[in-house]
Amino acid sequence: MSTDLGACFHGMRSPPRVYLFKRRSQPDETFGHFALDLCRASRVVVPMVTRSSGFAPMILTLALFLLSAGGIYFACEYFVNGIEWCGRRMNLGATAVGTVLAAFGTALPESAVTFFAVVFGNTPQQKDLGVGAAMGGPLVLATIAYAVVGVALLLNRRKLNRPNLEIKADYKRLAHDQAAFLMVFVVKVGLGLVAFAWKPWLGALFLGAYAIYVWREVSHSDTAPEEEELEPLKLRPGVAEPTLAWAALQAVAALAVIAYASHVFVAQLEAIGAALGWAPHIVALLLSPVATELPETMNALIWVRQGKERLALANISGAMMIQATIPSALGLFFTPWRFDLPLLAAGVITAVAIVYLLVAFRRGGVTARALIAVLPLYALFGAFVIQHFRNLG
Repeated sequence: MSTDLGACFHGMRSPPRVYLFKRRSQPDETFGHFALDLCRASRVVVPMVTRSSGFAPMILTLALFLLSAGGIYFACEYFVNGIEWCGRRMNLGATAVGTVLAAFGTALPESAVTFFAVVFGNTPQQKDLGVGAAMGGPLVLATIAYAVVGVALLLNRRKLNRPNLEIKADYKRLAHDQAAFLMVFVVKVGLGLVAFAWKPWLGALFLGAYAIYVWREVSHSDTAPEEEELEPLKLRPGVAEPTLAWAALQAVAALAVIAYASHVFVAQLEAIGAALGWAPHIVALLLSPVATELPETMNALIWVRQGKERLALANISGAMMIQATIPSALGLFFTPWRFDLPLLAAGVITAVAIVYLLVAFRRGGVTARALIAVLPLYALFGAFVIQHFRNLG
């Protein structure tokens, strides 16, 4: 950036914690060339952490990184178990548990921070982060999360006694979910390229779209035989039929741990990136979205290990629909909702991944390797982002 920060640190024993805000290149442009576009809304500003001068601070950072990752996985085990029992007590089918309850639960902390960023943010930079959050999440879910399902099935094939690597799921329903997401997503990206006076009012359409999606999932939910068998509630292992109150308590408590551990995980990831000499905007664009979507990915991993890939895929589909509608509506209501080149690239690559999945699910017989095939698209986006900022100098 053009500002010389060295003068600010002159005479200090150690540099203070510095926050780099996004600059605006034009009054009507939401994201400037140095925008940390895909930073999730849980990071209202991106800390630039200077390299540690000693070995001990890096050891502590690595320890916190690993402990927080383990904490997320451990809490997700409790969350998945609790949310399944909530669905049982509420007479919901397994698909609705994944697309509505689990997806909404893991997206709630991030959506809440997005809400406060765009509604109560005091600067345009703070409001802009809500827009970036609406693009980073779907990109990670459409590429990395689906690939994780494939990798998990590949690794657990022998444990699950599967004769082949074909995904056990309702392909027709999955294809419908991809088509519904794609329609909403195309409108969402298109609105980021134009400006007109009544654009904010269109946010209501995105909220309506999510309401229709939830109604459809709840009213048409189905359950596979293997998903009828639930492990005992971890907080009440000796009770065959725990109450909704106990199941909800476990799910909410686990969700609180997930939210806190995710916050720690993202912070340590940024610190490691800075220590390795990575530019802050590269960390924010490529690594932070992956970290903040970790709970959804962990849920999918746990369900695949239990042979419930239908629930895993439903959780990803539900999380993607939330990311396509609720943050978009908030962004339209309270920001100019304008995209620059990195955000547009994220939208195009996400759409390509969804079109591929849509065609695959319509054909049926999707294998684990077919899901893994979307992973290179995220690598392509990473290469584009690195080259984009390198060209800017």
